[in-house]
Amino acid sequence: MSGFSADRVAAVMIKEFKQLTRDRLTYAMMLVLPVVQLLLFGYAINTEPRHLPTAVLVQEDSVFARSILGAMTRSGYFELTAQARSPAELDQMIRQGRVQFAVTIPGDFTRRVARGDHPQILVEADATDPSATGGAVAALAALPTQALAHDLKGAMAPRGQGAPPFEVVVHARYNPEAITAYNIVPGLLGVILSMTLVMMTALSVTRETERGTMESLLATPVEPLEVMAGKLAPYVAIGVVQTVIILIFARLLFGVPMEGGWAGLSLGVGLFIIGSLALGFLISTAARSQLQAMQMSVFYIFPSILLSGFMFPFRGMPAWARVLGEALPVTRFLRVVRGALLKGQGLGDMWRELAALLAFVCVVTVLAMARYRRTLD
Repeated sequence: MSGFSADRVAAVMIKEFKQLTRDRLTYAMMLVLPVVQLLLFGYAINTEPRHLPTAVLVQEDSVFARSILGAMTRSGYFELTAQARSPAELDQMIRQGRVQFAVTIPGDFTRRVARGDHPQILVEADATDPSATGGAVAALAALPTQALAHDLKGAMAPRGQGAPPFEVVVHARYNPEAITAYNIVPGLLGVILSMTLVMMTALSVTRETERGTMESLLATPVEPLEVMAGKLAPYVAIGVVQTVIILIFARLLFGVPMEGGWAGLSLGVGLFIIGSLALGFLISTAARSQLQAMQMSVFYIFPSILLSGFMFPFRGMPAWARVLGEALPVTRFLRVVRGALLKGQGLGDMWRELAALLAFVCVVTVLAMARYRRTLD
């Protein structure tokens, strides 16, 4: 055998480049995925969110109340998005996840400041994700000494000296001890179901196509919907078993609170499992090999992990990233799981998320059947 030949190496290299250009999906993944990672980690990920939606219940319309709310807005952590008319409405806003903070200023606030009684204002935080509220809660420490600095003048000047004129009582709801596992472990349910069900289904159906067994199935009078139902039914059972195991371990090993909301959670799990399996079936109709099926599955799963609020605070992302995240079924499902387990939300509290999951199931199922009919032709 002759020695090392640069010409033969060059020939093999040329052959390999030609092979890459034939497999356009793999070639695109190699080029696009690093760019996507760079953009997501560079622009979309923010571990200290600002401009968090805040609802207020102001029981007196006074200069002091406006000064306090103005100071909170200037801090950059709070954005006043709603004004409640009653404590019940304020509670509903934070329980449904429409706001991150709820501020209550009592009706006798100004009178008690003037008397030197050091009144309190209540700030309730949705602490299901401790990293989303940590910076904002820390900023509240400076509020009593700074918010009324320009108002306590003249006869009121003595109230601005010595002890702060009022106190801020922070109530961290749903996760007062700021235990990260309470947020991460329920979120793992959506990530694990996505990784296993989408990828398993896509690989399973694509493997049949590669082996030629799908051709035998196509020769039968079975309808596309019947094929989908028959092939996906076993994986539905697998998804249910996974869900039960994760919930049991979440409770026994990590002590995750389970406040209820079982009706909404059960419906959400069912919709998410069916939607994930239908998506895997859709991917299999577009992939020509198991490698392509896995690549396409990863291209869906990777953004789902980063943009859904699983690893990083959802409200810390820029507007364009939140728009993309809202379109992901994992985002909606995580809200259902965390809302049910940590907040005890009912169907009325999570109907928006359940409706989005139902729409996802319908759209993906229709697309999968349409793609499968084309293979029949």
